[in-house]
Amino acid sequence: MLGFSRENLRKSQEAPWLVLDLVMLGIVMFNLLWLAFDALFETKLIHSLIENYILKLVTLYTPVHENFLFVDLVFVAIFLSEFIFRWVVAVVRKDHVRWYFFPFIHWYDLLGCIPVTTTRLFRLLRVFSILYRLHKFKIIDLNRTGIYRFVAFYLDVFIEELSDRIVIKVISDAQKDIASGSPLIEDVQKNVLSPRLPIVSRYIAGILNHLGDSILDSDHGEVIRTHVQQSVGKAVKNNSQVSAFSMLPVVGSTIENTLESAVTDIVTASIINLLSDIDAQRVDLFLRNGMTDFTPEDDAIDDEMMMVINECLELVKTHISSQRWKVELENRSKK
Repeated sequence: MLGFSRENLRKSQEAPWLVLDLVMLGIVMFNLLWLAFDALFETKLIHSLIENYILKLVTLYTPVHENFLFVDLVFVAIFLSEFIFRWVVAVVRKDHVRWYFFPFIHWYDLLGCIPVTTTRLFRLLRVFSILYRLHKFKIIDLNRTGIYRFVAFYLDVFIEELSDRIVIKVISDAQKDIASGSPLIEDVQKNVLSPRLPIVSRYIAGILNHLGDSILDSDHGEVIRTHVQQSVGKAVKNNSQVSAFSMLPVVGSTIENTLESAVTDIVTASIINLLSDIDAQRVDLFLRNGMTDFTPEDDAIDDEMMMVINECLELVKTHISSQRWKVELENRSKK
């Protein structure tokens, strides 16, 4: 069942177009049936059968068959008139970005107007376009039909199989390039990172400045300050020289606690100042020097990085090659 919805029809304000679609659907179906009959009438088998049982029909229809092109031109005129009318309405309603997009989007309607045997088959696509428009406005629900679910499922299977093979082919070619000594990391550094280094520097500096402001905030920075306090307290207590203050009578523990608190405040303030004062120029200088001076003595790191990239690509290929449609088909069979 298509599940016709009058409520959605009223909301979509497509009632006049629905009437036009139904009229055109009837004309298209009648024209297609007439085309099929005219094609069969030309065959010897059908012609002889009609001649044996309905001789008068052969006599009447022979002139029509011989001039069928002129008959078909009447349908072509109807189709072209409807096409131009929809085009004008689409331009007035600005359904498309450019006014001339309509014939390219509805190319099958235009081709179907050509009175040639091979192009007349495109008139059948009008039926599907009408059904699609009704489904688009939720006037009918094609999802509830078995034919639609069947076609949609195997269309997804075809697209999935095709796209998976294309992606796997692209990844495999990339792996071959990497294995053959493609300077991927160097290209990324020169062609991707270096031209955008000022932007990356500003971005990193902004993150660090925001982190410094967060630590300075009384609420957001409590976690960092507590962590710094615990770390400094642990370091102070493990320091033999500071621990010696605890041996002093009366004031020893006070001195140790005061020193611990002071060191905590100094370290926290230093971190805040370090993060807040850093700017894009300093980050840029650090990155440029770091990227320039990084020259490992051997290619071990590069090889390891290539292996990591290759293994990641293999995992991507494995994930892509898993045929999800088979799992869906098994789940359907279990229901």
